[in-house]
Amino acid sequence: MRIFEIILLVVISILPFVKRPLLRRINPTYLIAFLGVLLSMHFIIEGWRWQMIPAYILVFILAWRIKVVDVAKPSQWSFLKVIGYLGITILLVIGWILPMALPVFSLPEPTGPYSVGTEMVHVQTQQDEIISKDPDDKREFMVKIWYPSESDVSSMKGEKYLDAAGRSGFAMKYGLPPGALNYLDHIKTYAFSGIPVADNSFPVLIFSHGYGSKATGYYALLSEIASQGYVIINMNHTYESLGVTFPDGRIKHFDYEFQNEIFGESMTVIQPLIDAFKNKKSYEERHPIVRKATLNYFEGSVQDRWAEDMITTMDLLEKWNVEGVLKDRLDLNKIGVFGHSVGGGSVGNVAMKDERVKAAVNLDGIQWGNKIDSMYRIPYLYVSADWPAEHEDINSHVYKYKSTDYFYETKLMKSGHPNFMDIPFMIPVRSLAGTGEIDPYLGTEIVTKLVTSFFDRHLKNDQAVNPQSIGEQYDMLELTVYKGDSIK
Repeated sequence: MRIFEIILLVVISILPFVKRPLLRRINPTYLIAFLGVLLSMHFIIEGWRWQMIPAYILVFILAWRIKVVDVAKPSQWSFLKVIGYLGITILLVIGWILPMALPVFSLPEPTGPYSVGTEMVHVQTQQDEIISKDPDDKREFMVKIWYPSESDVSSMKGEKYLDAAGRSGFAMKYGLPPGALNYLDHIKTYAFSGIPVADNSFPVLIFSHGYGSKATGYYALLSEIASQGYVIINMNHTYESLGVTFPDGRIKHFDYEFQNEIFGESMTVIQPLIDAFKNKKSYEERHPIVRKATLNYFEGSVQDRWAEDMITTMDLLEKWNVEGVLKDRLDLNKIGVFGHSVGGGSVGNVAMKDERVKAAVNLDGIQWGNKIDSMYRIPYLYVSADWPAEHEDINSHVYKYKSTDYFYETKLMKSGHPNFMDIPFMIPVRSLAGTGEIDPYLGTEIVTKLVTSFFDRHLKNDQAVNPQSIGEQYDMLELTVYKGDSIK
């Protein structure tokens, strides 16, 4: 919450219960003027937002009561007065809860040597779009490019946090009115649309989001890594993110009908796996059961589809390196992939299919498909949330055969699955957000340092950097390093 919001809420919380003795010492006009000035400063400096509407209502109720109260007349309780105080109390509770649950939050400021620019690119393919009901539709998607810049942005205003489609899709998902996220206009971002790319050649990272999530809702993660000298291609998988806005104004939201279709009878596939963990079968007994489920679960087809989107994007990198905003700025010998949740599993899929990928990172995703029978041939970093003991640890089977190269197995302690997104900033109430107890700024700091150090070592070939040192630096990170089948 912002400073004038807090002051306003504190004042209207106390004033109803002390206004009568105050008015014996202070002219009512001065008290009303004070409320007016406080409200005006909030509007002018911070800007109004709908979460504060109960507080605004209370300000006007209090101003009216201050105007009409007769301090010379003894205060007497009545049924109507009790109802009035009860109504004020309810408004106060709502007035505090709304701005606390959906605050104007502060994103971490990137720490790298570069400022961060962004650019949107429309990718159109000749592949049939299987999700759309129109048989003539071809697969298309938007990517957001985050890149290093040497521009002085100290006097510039960052881009708006989330586009219209991401906002409306989020509102639809949680049953909120369309304009419920307009308050995000007040979020200060550290990404600047259209500024020049720094005069250098940078490694390229392709990032894939979570299923049904805000595709670009990873500002804290992506702006920090881009500021360290990486060009990041932020995927937005059409119909399976919360929303995408195309250059002609078309908006495509998450397709819940298609999700229900592909989910189908998936519980019959996954239930034996769940039962195997629940009944505490040994690892050896569980493995063939888990293997069958991972090979046949519907999310495998989702990850295959997303992998094709990423490979299509990689096919465009050579063209982008000879024309457009990224001309001569891409080091195509240094391509990495990383992603979160289903996107994390998808990038593992890409890493197995495309030899252009030299390193990969999975942020708390399960890789469905045939990885369970295979080994990576590149450095790989797996970061897990701190799941409860009863959670099915499917990846302990998926990663049975790790990598012929380095394989980093890590856990961010006291974190939840959404801690890798901006969600813990956007919704700081853990019970609502599903996040862990870890401080969101500390969690982001650990993850960004870990991912950056991994790519610094295995893409930039900076041998002075060691991801293992991040595990030694933070007690909240468990880290084990393998080389082939051996623990390093």
